[in-house]
Amino acid sequence: MREHKGYVVLLLTLYFLLCACVRKAYTVPAQYVEADSVAPLYPDYTDITIPANIAPLNFALLEDEATEIVAELKGEKEGNLVTGGGKELKVIMDSTEWQQLLAQNRGAAIRVDVYAHFPTGWVRYKSHHLTVAEEGIDPYLSYRLIEPGYELYRQLGLYQRNLTNFDEHVIYENNRTFDEEHNHCINCHNYQNYSTRQMLFHVRAQHGGTVIVREGKARKVQIKGDSILTAGVYPSWHPTLPLVAFSTNKTGQAFHMYHDEKIEVQDEASDLLLYDVEKNEVGLILNDTTQFETFPCWSPDGRWLYYCTSDEPQAPDDVHIPDSMAEMRRVMFYDKFFYDIRRMAFDEQTHTFGPSELVVDCAGRHRSASFPRVSPDGRYLLYAEGDYGQFHIWHKSSDLYVKDLQTDSLYALTEANSPDVDSYHTWSSNGRWIVFSSRRMDGNYTRPFITYFDKRGQAHKAFCLPQYDPEYNLLLLKSYNVPELTRDAVSVSAKSLQQCIYETDGEQAKFRPRK
Repeated sequence: MREHKGYVVLLLTLYFLLCACVRKAYTVPAQYVEADSVAPLYPDYTDITIPANIAPLNFALLEDEATEIVAELKGEKEGNLVTGGGKELKVIMDSTEWQQLLAQNRGAAIRVDVYAHFPTGWVRYKSHHLTVAEEGIDPYLSYRLIEPGYELYRQLGLYQRNLTNFDEHVIYENNRTFDEEHNHCINCHNYQNYSTRQMLFHVRAQHGGTVIVREGKARKVQIKGDSILTAGVYPSWHPTLPLVAFSTNKTGQAFHMYHDEKIEVQDEASDLLLYDVEKNEVGLILNDTTQFETFPCWSPDGRWLYYCTSDEPQAPDDVHIPDSMAEMRRVMFYDKFFYDIRRMAFDEQTHTFGPSELVVDCAGRHRSASFPRVSPDGRYLLYAEGDYGQFHIWHKSSDLYVKDLQTDSLYALTEANSPDVDSYHTWSSNGRWIVFSSRRMDGNYTRPFITYFDKRGQAHKAFCLPQYDPEYNLLLLKSYNVPELTRDAVSVSAKSLQQCIYETDGEQAKFRPRK
């Protein structure tokens, strides 16, 4: 009898599991009235250009009185997908059907018709379109998830997302609860030439050092010494050689009492370093005491090193602050830091640099640049431009700009930018996609946005990184920080990284005097 009851319980369990797996079949309403507007969707996925390999763009309908939603996606070439959602008004699409529809309409458009059921009946909104680009996007996006605060390092980590689906992989997480003995920060993840075979990130505070991963093996090094300001900070791998350019920054924080922007991060001093990964040697590239050099970036051919630099902020003519009080002058006139973009030619044989040349003159316009990135074809220089300073992650004036290095034209990526912060950006390896951080959704948390960069050098309307649950970004109380695209997944395990961080002190890099 007990065996019989157990058998019945097993059958009932399997039945309910099967019922849970069966998706409700939705049909297009036969009768409806036409609305005079496009459906209010969250996230806004209306009239955008998307990669041919992106995960389903699941969305929710923002209509309080609606009780059901149906969406029909019809390919310009072929294919049709009808889906919908109940009282939660969420459209969760079948991944297989979605990917098939994208494959059928590569280089074409998909028309989306959204129907909502109200107490008075069905309504059909105006159609919108998804243009499927010929080009796909690199399948992996890595980022740091961090609370938008400044006090503690706990509960942050590096993660990697598969953009073709919703899989998220932990690269490394620090301590989940506050622990003074093991409290540490992790930041500045960077890859060589869109591959995770050569990667690095920093550990700050306890267990500090730079973790370098080569061919799946991790080691910790100490890139600091008496001859340089601080440890290496912002990194950029040379595209082919075992070299990393770093800035070394002595920074300070200022908190505004009356200001829309919460915090200001300033350079008190900064230089540029060149680190040889194989020899574990570090040397100075630039250390001009009158300049603040930061954000190094190699060109894709490795022949140029781009970077940002600023003069000391100047007080108005009627205000005299002696040089002995330079730190006070920097804090008082934080909005007089204007960073230009410069570059130096690099000799791969001698590892030496040529004279510096101006590429983007922002200071002359009382503007400021940060985070230069050169497109894979070497033609476009992408950067963030704001009213002042270099920590644009908190500056609402920050927008994405490009300089066409071939024609010398400079312009904002207007279609991708927003009234809020748009900063930290990465190119796809084919140069057709840009992923960047933006606070446009709520003004507080950064989310990754994707924009198509076409062959004419123009950006298209940006859209938020798709999530399985459309409301995910409303519930996640962490910011996405420094998105980086790669062609392959990180292979080193989180356990191996933890052992490297916790169990090794890190080999001290040898200082190499300038030639």
